[in-house]
Amino acid sequence: MADTQKKKKLSELQATAICGNDITSSVLYVSALSIAASGKYAWIALLIVAGVLYLFRKIYGEVVGALPLNGGAYNALLNTTSKSMASLAASLTLLSYIATSVISASEGMHYLHSIIPALPVIPATIVLLAIFMGLTILGIGESAAVAVAIFLFHLSSLTLLAGTVIFYIIHTGLDTFFMNWHLPTPHGSIIKDLYWGFSAAMLGISGFESSANFVEEQQRGVFPKTLRNMWVAVSIFNPLMAFLALAIVPIPEVNDYMADLLSHMGEIAGGDWLALIISIDAALVLSGAVLTSYVGVTGLVERITLDRIFPAFFLKKNRRGSSYRIIIAFFLLCVSILFITKGQVEVLAGVYTISFLSVMALFAVGNILLKIRRRSLPRPERASWPAVFTALFAVLAALVGNIVKQPEPGQPANIVVFAEYFIPTIMLVAIMLNRIALLEMLLNFIEFLFVPILQFVTKVNQKIYETIDKIQSQEFVFFTRGDNIANLNKVLLYIRQNEHTKKIKIVTVMEQEDKELLEKLVQDIEFLKREYPDIEIEFVKVQGKFTPELVRKLSKKWGIPINFMFIGSPGDHFPYRIEELGGVRLII
Repeated sequence: MADTQKKKKLSELQATAICGNDITSSVLYVSALSIAASGKYAWIALLIVAGVLYLFRKIYGEVVGALPLNGGAYNALLNTTSKSMASLAASLTLLSYIATSVISASEGMHYLHSIIPALPVIPATIVLLAIFMGLTILGIGESAAVAVAIFLFHLSSLTLLAGTVIFYIIHTGLDTFFMNWHLPTPHGSIIKDLYWGFSAAMLGISGFESSANFVEEQQRGVFPKTLRNMWVAVSIFNPLMAFLALAIVPIPEVNDYMADLLSHMGEIAGGDWLALIISIDAALVLSGAVLTSYVGVTGLVERITLDRIFPAFFLKKNRRGSSYRIIIAFFLLCVSILFITKGQVEVLAGVYTISFLSVMALFAVGNILLKIRRRSLPRPERASWPAVFTALFAVLAALVGNIVKQPEPGQPANIVVFAEYFIPTIMLVAIMLNRIALLEMLLNFIEFLFVPILQFVTKVNQKIYETIDKIQSQEFVFFTRGDNIANLNKVLLYIRQNEHTKKIKIVTVMEQEDKELLEKLVQDIEFLKREYPDIEIEFVKVQGKFTPELVRKLSKKWGIPINFMFIGSPGDHFPYRIEELGGVRLII
């Protein structure tokens, strides 16, 4: 606990840079994608995306403000619905980070290859992934310093490019823009053009969800500022670059520069020197997006491992406080996918697109559930119902557009590629969530198959029962303020449905003894013991005041992690912020 308290947390610039490199790197490809999809209306589609992202600022601000813990959409759904539903969000987020990391690293090295033709792309991609693995293992502070340098250089490069192109337009006029404006639109209808342009442009906000996955590493009050800063950057540069591209590059020519449109703009407006700067910037900021993936996935996997979805093996930390096993495992996974795709990482676009948009949609769903099921939970800001439903509808519309979009010749459909990666991932998570049932099924199968070999079966039975008992030996705690029996029954139902345990302490903390309340609690708990004979229920009365210090003291005394302690939703008069309780979970 002392090490955690001494750990230096991220400032506004550092936190913004870590997630900002990912979201602002989108300007390198989203302008070309939007122009290809909606032609002259691309910059309008990007402005609509900026409006949707503004709505998500409030959505993320409300959820993370109420539950300021790592995990993003997973944490939102874990505290408002079941662990299974939350695990779906975790699986999609993991896929999004894997695809983002591999694609960004590969594309960054392709840009560097255009500057240094002798550079081998696949080995360079592996080296880049290894470098950022090492940086993340060294600690988030060291990673943040690199992220800040990349972020500032990127913003400076974009500002230089925009200024140069505007100066070029002042001297040459808007003839190219008006020529593009009079060209036929790709789909023959403004509504269709804007829809397909919007669907493509929504990829430009990938990375917005990352800040929520490492919120515990940020200084207090920094998180909403990261959302604001990312929104400002995307709202300015993405529509502006699309507009400037239409002003100096004929639309038919854009198709020839889908991968490096901004470098081509720099060459037109400023010459080879500006094209070189933009190419260097692209290589750097795409590398920065790799760092975003490492930081985001570390915060997410730590959280879901604490909730026993992944093995506790991953929680081992080094002296700098980094979960190095998670980081190394992520590196190995990314390298393996690089080899599986043989460096043709474009096929991962479907995984990246669908998983990212699904995570955004699930976060909006989490906000709705928070409003309904945790309405009394204090939060610094609230998103209005129309804003939440508008944002959810917009993301779902973009998701549908990217699913039904016709793939490039020779490329599989987005949904097919997504399914190839999503199904194994969700199966692995499902196995971890249902490992008790699966172990019991295995036990029954062995008994049926090997009854004649009794001695062998007996030994196997003993080992499996020991495994089950070890998993179920973890004790849980519920702090009650004198809840009625209906609420206590909900607690027992939640434990039975979501946690692998047979032990729970029901604890009431009183400054002054209330005999009438105690007698009622004792009667209620005796009734619950009869109703749940498979769960060992212990009633504990604690003299004192319910405080974060008391929670930590009881956690240490009983050897029960704080994230295995539950409370009901606190009201507006609750004197402590939810994060001050160290990870206590809300279940009613």
